[in-house]
Order: sequence, then structure tokens, then C-alpha cells
Amino acid sequence: MLNKIKVTPLAAESFGVRSMCTFVETPDVKVLLDAGASLAPYRFSLLPHPMEFQTIAKLRQRISSIAEKAEVVTISHYHFDHHTPSYEDWVVNWTQANETAQQIYEGKTILAKNPRKNINSSQRQRASVFQKIGGTYAKTLESADGKSYIFGKETILSFSEAVPHGTTDSALGWVIMVTVHYGDERFMFAPDVQGPISAYTANLIKTEKPDVLLIGGPPFYLEGYKITATCLQQGLENLKQLTEIIPVVIMEHHALRDAQWQKRVKAIYNAAKSKGHMLLTAADYAGAKNTFLESNRKQLYANFPPSEEFQKWMRLGAKELTHVKPPI
Repeated sequence: MLNKIKVTPLAAESFGVRSMCTFVETPDVKVLLDAGASLAPYRFSLLPHPMEFQTIAKLRQRISSIAEKAEVVTISHYHFDHHTPSYEDWVVNWTQANETAQQIYEGKTILAKNPRKNINSSQRQRASVFQKIGGTYAKTLESADGKSYIFGKETILSFSEAVPHGTTDSALGWVIMVTVHYGDERFMFAPDVQGPISAYTANLIKTEKPDVLLIGGPPFYLEGYKITATCLQQGLENLKQLTEIIPVVIMEHHALRDAQWQKRVKAIYNAAKSKGHMLLTAADYAGAKNTFLESNRKQLYANFPPSEEFQKWMRLGAKELTHVKPPI
């Protein structure tokens, strides 16, 4: 569907980590979208399995390597699976103080979510820290909400105004989406819209008419805990409508944290197929094997018991864990 725009997923739930990091190239510019990657610190009351740490270590290296080629880096919002912090953390973010962020952001044009407008308190604090540390490595750092940028002869990066991180009243705040235009081709990146649950967000995506859409799907694993069944159904219905009009939809992120996600979207997959369209994961799109680790953490511990050395590391205190690299 895309000939001049090259889309390369770098890290995602289908690769084994929490991320939507993607590299986009046009003949005019190279863009790194949401250069973050994280692990759930506790899932099923378990720390990440050694295989999860091995995976994030590998994907962190991939992101840093590709960042050397990028001219532009985007930040859709300030959750750590979407931007890289500048402190040491070997449990969640697999980051070395300053160094990891510097490798990604140094010398880049950073187009980021507005740090003060349409933002919740936790993300405002993280944005402030990023501006003072990680952002100082940048060539330029500016708020991109609602703006468009022209690169070369034909490339336009068009950012949406802030849209809800899921429901319109979500405590998780807001995100910005971006569409990469080159000639008559369009790739759209819609992280953490959770379906989208919001009809307003769904309509913005329809208006953009992308050839390929990479979207954060509904958070099935939070049903009855942080989100209602009604909201999830809204997200599924909006996603179904999008797959019927968009040739390729790559669904990622929250949706894939549930081991039963394929059953939940089977009707949508069939609806897309009936139109000659595709519903894929990032790994599918990249021609790679789907690797769902977080949702299978219990099975990983049962089938591949960690070494005694790793178990000893697990018994460290919470603060010490962050600063001691796990023996993997």
C-alpha cells in the first residue's frame, strides 16, 4: 500500500515489550516515532522474566542504532513506553542514566506533545524533567500539537491536537497523533487511543484517510478494573469501522497484553478481510514472529525457571532492583 513511505516497526508488544516505537522513512526525511520501550514491573504479581529482560535489551539496542539515522524524533505523550527517561532503571525501562536518552535524542529535531496544555499532572512532571535533561541534547525541541511540518519537497508531518488516552475522561491524559504524507501516500500513527474508544478520535482518523494506520488497540486486560465493558465495546466498534475503510490497520500495544486478544478481535479481522483489507500486528507487518511475553509471564516462569542468581536478584528491595542490572 505504501511505495515511497517505508515503515519499520522497531519495538512493540508483538516483539515482546511495551512500545510502539517505529521508524518511518521518506525520500525527504527519517523519523523515529515514540522512542520508548518498557516492561510491566509487576504482572500476575511477578517481576519480568529473564526472557523479557533479554528482549528489551536487544530492542533498546535496535532503537539506539536506528536513532543514529533519524533526523526527527517524536513524543506523542510522556509515558515511558513512548519516550526515554534520563535516569538509571533496569526493571522497567532498561535505561542507563543520561546515556540511553542521549543516544536517542542528541542532535535531533524533537516534535513533542505540549508539556503544559491538555496534560495530566504525572505527565506534566515527566515532561518537565525531560525538558531539563533529555531534551537538552536535542537540536530543537518544540510542541507539535495541531501543527504541520514540511520536509524536503513532498513530506509533511501533520500532528493532531491532543486526543484522549482512551476515554474522554481518562485519568491517563492526552496524546497527539501524527500522519506522514508523501505525495498521495499517508501513514498514520495513533498511539494509546485504545481502540479508539473516543468517537472524536475515530473521526479524526477517518478524516486523514491513511493507507496504513498503526494504532493502539483496546486494553482488554483492564476490563472491570480500570475500564468498563461498554467502553471496550465502543473501542472495538470504532476499530471495526476503521478496518473497513483503511487498507492496512496495524493494531498494537494495550490490546496485545491480554492472552485472549485474538478472540476479542476475530470479528474485526473477518470484517477487514471481507473488504480485502488487513488487520495485523507490528510483527506481522515486519514479517517477524509474534512474541507475546508479558501476557505469558506466568507460563514463562513455569516453563523456564530463572537461575538461582536471578532469583537472588529478585529478592532485592524495590529501590535496589532499579539500580542493579538483572543477571540474564
